[in-house]
Amino acid sequence: MKLKLDLHDIYNRGHDIDRALNDIIQEALAKKATLVEIIPGKGSGQLKKRVLRFLDRRDIKQLYHRVEKDSRNFGRLFVHFRHK
Repeated sequence: MKLKLDLHDIYNRGHDIDRALNDIIQEALAKKATLVEIIPGKGSGQLKKRVLRFLDRRDIKQLYHRVEKDSRNFGRLFVHFRHK
């Protein structure tokens, strides 16, 4: 199962970004999704950096397996999960 989160609509609302990221991670865990696609968009790269900082938090990092940056599309990240 793959989930998708597009951050284009809330790019300038910091609190909403964190809530959306947290919600998609929790949904992936609940539904045992193996992949979450996060689309921060290309832009200046600030939103992508914010997403990566969120994913690097200790409490969040322990919930997923790895993060993959799309080599063909700068504005897209993949978060991989392993469920037991």
